[in-house]
Amino acid sequence: MNLIETLRIWDTNLFLALNGIQSPFFDGFMMAFSNKLVWIPFYISVLYVMIKQWKSEAFWIVLSFAVCILLADQISSGIIKNAVQRLRPSREETISGLVHLVDGYRGGKYGFVSSHAANSLGFAVLSAYFFRKKSYTLIILLWSLITGYSRIYLGVHYPLDVMGGYFVGFFVAIFCYWVLKKLKPNIFYVSSRFRSKRFADSALPLLVLTFTVVGIFVWSVIRILAF
Repeated sequence: MNLIETLRIWDTNLFLALNGIQSPFFDGFMMAFSNKLVWIPFYISVLYVMIKQWKSEAFWIVLSFAVCILLADQISSGIIKNAVQRLRPSREETISGLVHLVDGYRGGKYGFVSSHAANSLGFAVLSAYFFRKKSYTLIILLWSLITGYSRIYLGVHYPLDVMGGYFVGFFVAIFCYWVLKKLKPNIFYVSSRFRSKRFADSALPLLVLTFTVVGIFVWSVIRILAF
């Protein structure tokens, strides 16, 4: 048995173990957590703080976020998925009877690598570079980890799909940060002053994130009661 086949077996076994941890509450919670549209208020709150603090220079920061997400998404979904063509577990006939799906959701045909994982970690790492606050960094990384796990829970990605997505997102974020620092070094001088202040605005994204998670929690409970 070669290394690739061994990794595939380990990956499948780990997927089945993680995907098998299920409950009606988490069916709703993970489905909502995995929905990209749910996090739009959070993204807006982060960009709002960037614009308020960096003012005219914020254009370059917003552009770096746009490029980061675009690259992470296109590299993962547009290039790697089509090149590798690894079926999602939700579409793999050999294990289809063992996969826990939620509301019939199966995703697209191929799963390696996860664009959800790439996009979430790319956004998390790049925004953490600007905020430079331990509380924000820890929470946003936890948010990205739960996002990745939600894709396994929903049965649409193997663990290696998620890890591959994290790899893409991390290096794309580092690349965008490096390019911006080369082109607009003055932005990071402002960033240093920004960190030295006791600014209330830095708490806004975490507040929005918290309210969103609470909303998902409440919706998940209501979903159980409705059924």
